[in-house]
Amino acid sequence: MRPQVVAHRGASHDNAEHTLGAYVAALDEGAEGFECDVRLTADGHLVCVHDRDLRRTASQRRIVSTMELAELNELDIASWKNPWADLDDEAPDRDESLDRVLTLRRLLEMVADYDRRIEVAVETKHPTRYAGLVEKRVVEMLRDFGWDRAGTPARVMSFSYTALQRVERLAPEVPLVQLIDHAGYWPMLRRAIGKDWIVGPGIDELREHPKLGTRLARSGHDIHVWTVNTEADLELCLDLGVKAVITDRPKEILRLLDARG
Repeated sequence: MRPQVVAHRGASHDNAEHTLGAYVAALDEGAEGFECDVRLTADGHLVCVHDRDLRRTASQRRIVSTMELAELNELDIASWKNPWADLDDEAPDRDESLDRVLTLRRLLEMVADYDRRIEVAVETKHPTRYAGLVEKRVVEMLRDFGWDRAGTPARVMSFSYTALQRVERLAPEVPLVQLIDHAGYWPMLRRAIGKDWIVGPGIDELREHPKLGTRLARSGHDIHVWTVNTEADLELCLDLGVKAVITDRPKEILRLLDARG
């Protein structure tokens, strides 16, 4: 069965991650789902940001959780991806709104308004000063869209088993993805996670520990793999019967799948 192609932080190979521009590009490339990381601002907004601080994406040493949304909105979080863009006289004028911090609500509105089904995988980041408040706010937002029930296009992911337990208590019909970044954790997680939970190993772990993929495939859990960017990565996932591949390059992965017929 062909896996779902999910854009990792948008089409982030060619665009600044987690910007509206990256997700618009992912739609244009045919992505079937979005992946995003969320953090809570000091004034209670969920924003799509991976790192704890802004050093990498905005040359700021400040911590996301200590800033208000208005402060974040003042930052350019896209120039780092293509620092020489201003020197290209032939480049079209850029809509600056595509390059600002993106709220989870805006991303979900985009998903809800699109003319085909787009699924969204929301990863809650831990540890964080707000602990379980992050999951509570995510579930509240899904409820606002009517996406806390069976058939929802949303799923929640985390490396934190405790975080996913919180979501399960608050919204038991929302699909959950237990992310795995160390093969040695699987024996413990296998006994702890719910029977309907999805497992989300990293492609590096699957490459370095071939037995992990076999064990996951035999476990009865659906598998979603991150971050699948090459033909070899995709072939490994197809061999394991993976249900979703999370990629920085949705256009390329879709091309490879189409070429297989």
